[in-house]
Amino acid sequence: MGSSKLSASLFTDLYQLTMAQAYWQSGVTRDATFSLHFRNFPSNRSYYVFVGLEDVLDYLEDFRFTDDDIEALRNLSVFDDGFLKRLSELNFSGEVRAMPEGTLFFENEPVLEVSGPVIECQLAETFLVNQINLQSMMATKAARVVHAAGGRQVMDFAARRTHGTDAAVKLARAAHIAGFAGTSNVQAAAMYGIPPAGTMAHSFVTTFEREADSFSAYAASFPDSSIFLVDTYDTKEGVKNAIECAQNMRELGHSLRGIRLDSGDLLTLSQMSRRMLDEAGLNSVQIFASGGLDEFSIESLVNSGAPIDGFGVGTKVGASEDAPYTDFVYKMVKYARRPIMKLSDDKATTPGPKQVFREFDQNRTFRGDIIGCEPDADPGDQTELLLRVVMERGKRLQPKTELEHVRAHFENQFARLPAELKALRPQDTYPVALSDKLNKLTRQTMQSLTAVEEPI
Repeated sequence: MGSSKLSASLFTDLYQLTMAQAYWQSGVTRDATFSLHFRNFPSNRSYYVFVGLEDVLDYLEDFRFTDDDIEALRNLSVFDDGFLKRLSELNFSGEVRAMPEGTLFFENEPVLEVSGPVIECQLAETFLVNQINLQSMMATKAARVVHAAGGRQVMDFAARRTHGTDAAVKLARAAHIAGFAGTSNVQAAAMYGIPPAGTMAHSFVTTFEREADSFSAYAASFPDSSIFLVDTYDTKEGVKNAIECAQNMRELGHSLRGIRLDSGDLLTLSQMSRRMLDEAGLNSVQIFASGGLDEFSIESLVNSGAPIDGFGVGTKVGASEDAPYTDFVYKMVKYARRPIMKLSDDKATTPGPKQVFREFDQNRTFRGDIIGCEPDADPGDQTELLLRVVMERGKRLQPKTELEHVRAHFENQFARLPAELKALRPQDTYPVALSDKLNKLTRQTMQSLTAVEEPI
């Protein structure tokens, strides 16, 4: 049996299935609520961007164990035949409340809550954490890069250096939501309608005996969209060859779009290139830079006045080098009618289904969030409720959100974040508090869990 026949429902940790069997055999099968939140941010992150909801909803709508899945589980020699039969009949029948994709969120805030039969909710954990972790991490890194670029274009060049093909495709989507102008990943461009972007490789230049010949050949194929890579041999000579080709193109009624610098002192080389291009009357030819860039190096170049019009980013962004993982957790907060919490040292949770109330000022700038019970007090005129019902009885309530709408929602969110929290090395923390009602529920639940019977 080939692995290609196995469904995404089998993408789960073994203990999710062993717990599910124990739930089933012991009759513990009532409804539960699980909450997904990020415990502790890295020291240089003041916000994260929620991305991945669409993949989660697709997964839950399609959730079912195929005959091949059941046979694969039977071959593990771990599970009871009766339980496997129950799995073969299972699909997701519950409810999901979530923040809209592209929403900014902060420490300990639930971005998504899943309610339904406990077995169904439990089995979904691994996929949900995997996708929200990956895509939110990437979107946040991309948002920082876009902010550092200060209005200059940023392109995703990371497909070769991400941790697998799925990550590369998801990065392109997450980065586009966060403001990237395009992607070199053709599959992602086709899947999501993201503008494709690319130039040429050094291998193309070296294939020709003369660098100038490589530029001419490329320009013949792409007479109005060419970007020449000018640092294969000597950057100054490369720019000279690009200028000569651009002038020939102009005589034929075409225009060179730009040149790309991929190595060396990008500040000095961009200044030299801009001067040479302008002296040749090629003021409209843009300069793009790439080569190990991230938000910190881009911020330095921008602040130094480098005449660079756009950046191609790859390795450090695709792997989120400075913060390559998140502390997302998916915890049960309610079973049947009983609030649930965890009391472990440094990992305690708060009980019950929740809502996030975001307060803003008269300019609609975010002031702070309150994590409350669901339901809790009615919001005021300057408060937004962030968790919304997006799935009931295992079915979406609305069609998929268009990617450009998600991108616009993120742009609106980021514009409303206080300026000091957008810094790459923020000194301030966004205020998040628990509501009085949630504090009271937490105390009551803790007392119930720690109560000791009086000795007889």
